[in-house]
Amino acid sequence: MRTLADGTPSYLTTGDVSPWWALYTRHQHERAIANALSAKGFEVFLPLYDSVRQWKDRKKTLSLPLFQCYVFVRGGLNRRTEVVMTCGVYSILRCGDQIATIPDAEIEAIQRSIAGGMRVEPHPFLDCGDRVRVVRGPLAGMTGILLRKKNACRFILSIHTLARSIAVEIGASDIEPEKYGPFEAKPPSKIQNCSLIA
Repeated sequence: MRTLADGTPSYLTTGDVSPWWALYTRHQHERAIANALSAKGFEVFLPLYDSVRQWKDRKKTLSLPLFQCYVFVRGGLNRRTEVVMTCGVYSILRCGDQIATIPDAEIEAIQRSIAGGMRVEPHPFLDCGDRVRVVRGPLAGMTGILLRKKNACRFILSIHTLARSIAVEIGASDIEPEKYGPFEAKPPSKIQNCSLIA
């Protein structure tokens, strides 16, 4: 089962250990690119969220990309020339001379947030603050940063390679402080020197 542009959770797939990587795309072309790559047989993940927009005479709910101008692809690196030639794709995210890969745990956390029906929205990138672990619900076992906003708890999930974050509304009783053993290192800081190179 492939992950489609509509956000179908690919963590339900089995047997695929290929890494995820990211495409930098033309603004408002994320969905068309995801659909085009899916049609070519690539496994694609385009996380979306609902946003209510107000016009003078009405309100409308739009489905927008969580990570504006980014589309995630799993595997298929041997066909990357075909990917970058897709209309609207600017480049592949790289770190130095290597294609930057996105940790499976970060992609899975986003997929589980969306599949679990939780309220999700973009958030300014965070790489510090109180780290917590989710103890129950769709995100059980995931770790991230806790933020309080308007008397509600927001669980911040960060994609360090992109330096982008999303906020997931979560109950205070569903989280606990992350604990580290005496010989366990804290998670590394975000990847440095990433660039966009076609």
